Amino acid sequence: SPSSLSVFLQVGFFPSECVELINDKVPQSVTNSVPKPVSKKHGKLITFLRTFMKSRPTKQKLKQRGILKERVFGCDLGEHLLNSGHDVPQVLKSCTEFIEKHGIVDGIYRLSGIASNIQKLRHEFDSEQIPDLTKDIYIQDIHCVGSLCKLYFRELPNPLLTYQLYEKFSDAVSAATDEERLVKIHDVIQQLPPPHYR
Repeated sequence: SPSSLSVFLQVGFFPSECVELINDKVPQSVTNSVPKPVSKKHGKLITFLRTFMKSRPTKQKLKQRGILKERVFGCDLGEHLLNSGHDVPQVLKSCTEFIEKHGIVDGIYRLSGIASNIQKLRHEFDSEQIPDLTKDIYIQDIHCVGSLCKLYFRELPNPLLTYQLYEKFSDAVSAATDEERLVKIHDVIQQLPPPHYR
């Protein structure tokens, strides 16, 4: 009956025919097995691995040897600046200087450059090189430099104006008058983390 079943479940008593001993189901080989001692060969391997892990070169040494390269695109802004030692990313500095000198044309940030040129520039900056933007290929396609700037900002894990301040920026640009809008935007900009503010 349901009431007697609930008593069985609570107390834990079942008719003996319903219970099978777990030991009957466990293979003999498992119950008789004992931990095997580590062989001499495996012992040497473990010692080698421990030594190897302890003697790993530092991040700085790997960078000096050219083995480790820091990412530029898709890397957190603060982290990238800390690793590179710059105040602003080199990619933005190079691109904006080039645009101010050669790219003051209609639609510099509106029109897209040739995809292969953009990818070539991206690869060079990601390889910790500073490409020569005065090459004919880039002078003839100045929009690829503007596109690279946009690509850098687009791939930041935390946007330039940050997720944290998104609502405040949204409120600021929604202010009723130009003067009020200017004051509010200025106030929010002051709250940006230093790398983002710079």
